[in-house]
Amino acid sequence: MQYQIERCTAPCVNLVSKTDYALDVENTLLFLEGKSDQLINQLIDKMEKTAADLAFEQAAVYRDQIGKIRSVLEKHFVHGEKGDVDIIVCAVKAGLACVQVFFIRNGQHLGNKTFFPAISEEYSPEKILQAFIPQYYLEKQVPHELIVSHELEERELLQQVLSYQSEHQVIISPNVRSDRLKWLQLAKTNVENALLSKLSDRQGLYARFLSLQEELGCAETPKRLECFDISHIQGDQTVASCVVFDREGPVKSAYRRFNIDGITGGDDYAAIHQAVSRRFARLKKGEHEAPDILFIDGGKGQVNEAEKALAELAIKNVMIVGVSKGPDRKPGMEKIILPGENQPLDFTPGASSLLLIQYIRDEAHRFAITGHRQRRNKAKRQSALEGIAGLGPKRRQLLLKQFGGMQGVSRAGVDALCSIDGISRQLAQRIYDTFHLQQDM
Repeated sequence: MQYQIERCTAPCVNLVSKTDYALDVENTLLFLEGKSDQLINQLIDKMEKTAADLAFEQAAVYRDQIGKIRSVLEKHFVHGEKGDVDIIVCAVKAGLACVQVFFIRNGQHLGNKTFFPAISEEYSPEKILQAFIPQYYLEKQVPHELIVSHELEERELLQQVLSYQSEHQVIISPNVRSDRLKWLQLAKTNVENALLSKLSDRQGLYARFLSLQEELGCAETPKRLECFDISHIQGDQTVASCVVFDREGPVKSAYRRFNIDGITGGDDYAAIHQAVSRRFARLKKGEHEAPDILFIDGGKGQVNEAEKALAELAIKNVMIVGVSKGPDRKPGMEKIILPGENQPLDFTPGASSLLLIQYIRDEAHRFAITGHRQRRNKAKRQSALEGIAGLGPKRRQLLLKQFGGMQGVSRAGVDALCSIDGISRQLAQRIYDTFHLQQDM
């Protein structure tokens, strides 16, 4: 079966020659020894040779191998680091704490571990890390540096104890810059996502629906929720998303996207009006169920346009709720807006329905961005590289060879791009921005 799905060459039953299998082993050793550049260059030579011989299927195999190797290298490569470092981050929310430890060894990210220590409500992330670190490293090898998300009250004492235990100097760094700050920020985002996921499991989705009923004053517990969001870059390739939730969670088979055309670029009000009109026109044809609550990612203007769209279709039994980002655009600071109300609705602090609203809003945001990227990428042609300052014909050709085509280049990160000869970090950033820069509206 592994052979049939092309995950094995089946040497045990002689479906690959000894010469080809020995070559696979040699390539594997090159990769494990850190000689990936040498391996990629060999594959590029083979790809070009087979293509010149008109063996395009085999050339495509080499191209795909190059792309997969690049993808693996990018995921595990830590720019600017050659030593051993652990990154320890903590987040606390709703009486639950999450600690994650990320391992970097010889410049390679080896993964992470997640812990949910039992705490009292008064415990802060600083105190949790203060207690966690000595317990975690009690019988473990300690790297030369620990990067932590919060300042520790007894940091110097911890450094002395860990240094004595490991028989080498250990530094605990709460304040970092440059690339290390980037790693720390990524780790913080990761631990916050893990915490939200844990909260979701613990509280239960149905309890959130009950909370939503109470906070919004619904006569009955909602059964079906929909949420709309808009994504574009300066008005181009505008895409609206509609995601659907029921009491069991996301109903992905009911998700829909709408390519928005015929409006002034950047007019989010018109985009919401068009998307809601198209969605609920299908409802009147019996193509899908009506939601109990329609969430709109936006403020009063977007909510008013959604209300107009439903009124035009004579749909009156759907509650509209706006989810406006707070002044700092931070999760948990959203404003809940109802049509015709001058002031945002006051939710009970810590209400589980707020997490449900954040969840459906974030899912609509993700789905809209994904659709926008797909539409934008479809519109792009290979000439997209030609408009990048400092990227001449030779470098463009080198990029396409190294990443196995345009798709590989578009998916590459900045670190992977600047690993190519002749591509500086500034140029790599321009290339990356060409494919990934976006403005969320």
